[in-house]
Amino acid sequence: MSESSFSFIIPVYNRPEEIRELLESFKALKTELPYEIVIVEDGSQEKSDAVVRDFQEALDISYYYKENSGPGDSRNYGMAKAKGNYFIILDSDCILPNHYLNAVDASLKEAFVHCFGGPDAAHESFSKVQKAINFSMTSFITTGGIRGKENSVGKFQPRSFNMGLSKTAFLATQGFGKIHPGEDPDLTIRLWRLGYKTKLIPHAFVYHKRRISWRKFYKQVNKFGLVRPILNKRYPETNKPVFWMPTLFVAGLLVALLLAVLGNTLLLMAYACYFTLGFLVALWDTKNLYVAIMAVYAIFIQFLGYGWGFLRATWFVGVLNRNPKQVFPHLFFK
Repeated sequence: MSESSFSFIIPVYNRPEEIRELLESFKALKTELPYEIVIVEDGSQEKSDAVVRDFQEALDISYYYKENSGPGDSRNYGMAKAKGNYFIILDSDCILPNHYLNAVDASLKEAFVHCFGGPDAAHESFSKVQKAINFSMTSFITTGGIRGKENSVGKFQPRSFNMGLSKTAFLATQGFGKIHPGEDPDLTIRLWRLGYKTKLIPHAFVYHKRRISWRKFYKQVNKFGLVRPILNKRYPETNKPVFWMPTLFVAGLLVALLLAVLGNTLLLMAYACYFTLGFLVALWDTKNLYVAIMAVYAIFIQFLGYGWGFLRATWFVGVLNRNPKQVFPHLFFK
């Protein structure tokens, strides 16, 4: 393939200050590679146009405002407007390290793929709660490393907070669907079915703020759990027993508490050992006692939210064979 020309696609909804932080990190990029930035305002009441104007002399930015139709459709809109032949999709709550684009370019030159994903990390400026949530969402002891630790080509599922997609692959798939969340694995699976490969680029990480409250974090992971059985039914070849782990974890904890009331504490002690391990790993990774304590709570919220969502969707969609759009309309944009 010829040299890649990069277009960053960034949908935003009511978050102008996040866009400011992200654009500041673009100004700090250490790269000679040309690129453009396409910002798509998804029907926001708090618009980012004034923020974008502050950066237009320093950066090559295009700004578009459209009616609200969800992040997936907004990414598609931005890719259709972009000039490059390789799109890099970011969430507005990300900050780029200064080596980011060079890492992407080097990896694609070494082994080109039509779709890649990058990991996320916690910036030193993030709050303690954000760092705890980041640990829970990225640690091997909670996600099994599926969010990306190794440079592998093939079946890695990129996430749209930090994802690359060639124009060729975009045109072949028509981009993201209407489900949200879950639009990124949905797209990845369709790419695989068409024969495209995906890979992780470990050094192309972003600092990802995520949710800033426990309520919002629970709501987010609960939606992740709801979406997975819908995707499993849509693409049976992707259904794996590991998706049941959070549900079984929570059910096992309830059983452990019941057994403890009846005088048998063995299973509860096993859970105590797991949460202690989580605390120690978080303490080692973050070097902060408070973050490590909050990380244990974040792990519990993550398993509870995802596990309950997965169980509900499995019952309604998998067992009762109900239409997902009717049962869970909040997961779909029109």
